[in-house]
Amino acid sequence: MNFWQQLSKDISDHTQQNFTISSHVSMGGGCINDAYKVSNGKTCYFVKHNSLKHGDMFASEALSLQEMHTQGTVLVPEPVCYGHTESQAYLVLQYLPLSGRPDATLFGQQLAAQHRITCSQYGWQRDNTIGSTPQHNQPTDNWVDFWREQRLLPQLLLAQHNGYGATLSPVVEKLLLNFSQLFTSYTPQPSMLHGDLWGGNASALADGTPVIYDPAFYYGDRETDIAMTQLFGGFDARFYAAYNEAWPLDEGFAVRRTFYNLYHIINHLNIFGTGYLGQAVSMAEKVLGNL
Repeated sequence: MNFWQQLSKDISDHTQQNFTISSHVSMGGGCINDAYKVSNGKTCYFVKHNSLKHGDMFASEALSLQEMHTQGTVLVPEPVCYGHTESQAYLVLQYLPLSGRPDATLFGQQLAAQHRITCSQYGWQRDNTIGSTPQHNQPTDNWVDFWREQRLLPQLLLAQHNGYGATLSPVVEKLLLNFSQLFTSYTPQPSMLHGDLWGGNASALADGTPVIYDPAFYYGDRETDIAMTQLFGGFDARFYAAYNEAWPLDEGFAVRRTFYNLYHIINHLNIFGTGYLGQAVSMAEKVLGNL
C-alpha cells in the first residue's frame, strides 16, 4: 500500500465515509513540511507530511487545533486524522479555500474572544514545537518562572549549543535574572494562545472570515500573541483597534512586546542562522535599558 492509498484508508476510517484519493496537488510548503490538497473528485482535504520524526509534532498540532476549533472563536481548520506510514508522518485537516486578507475588525474581536478563554495554569497538556524547535509546556502556576524556564532559557541553551553563546549569553543571561521587573504590577491570565501568530499563519475565506493555522499552542499571556503579530510587518491597524476596544492591553505592553518577541528571534537564530544574531542582542539590550 503506497502513501496515498494509506492516507485514503485513514481518512475513510476516521470520517466513516469511503474516500479514495483521485488527485493530490502540491500546495507548496512552509519551512518544514510538504503540503497537498487531496480530493476524490467531490471532497477535499489539506494534508501535511514529513519524515517520521515529525509524527509527534503533527499529533500536537491536531490536538491544539481541535481545542481551538471546539471553542469556536477564530476559525481554524478542523483536524481529521494523523498517523504515519513506514516512512512518512502525516496530518489531514479540513480544507479551507483561503483567499486574501481577513476582515481586520472581526479578526481583532475574535482573537480577543479567544484570549478570554483561560486555563488554571500556564502551559498545556503536552509539549509541542515552535517551528521545528521543541517547545516545553509543563503546566506552571507562575508566569515569570514559566517564561524563564520554558521559553527563554531553552532557546538560549540551544543558541549556545549552536555556537552563538559568546555574543548572546552575556546580555540574555542578565535579562533572565532581571526581567521579573516587567511583572511587578502585571499578572497575566493564562489565555488560549495561537503561539506563532505572524502574518504567514493568518488568512481568510472569500467573505473575509479570519482563519488561523500552524499554531504553537499553549495557555499564557495574551500579549505574546499580539507582540508576535507586530514582529514581521504587523497586521491592519483596524485589527489592533478592534482588539483594544474588546479588551484593552496593559500600558506595559509597549516594553513587554520587545521582550516577548525576543523568544521568536532567538528561535529564528537557532533555525535559520547568524542573520538574526545582531537583532537578538539589540532586542535584549533594549529591554534591559527599559527595566
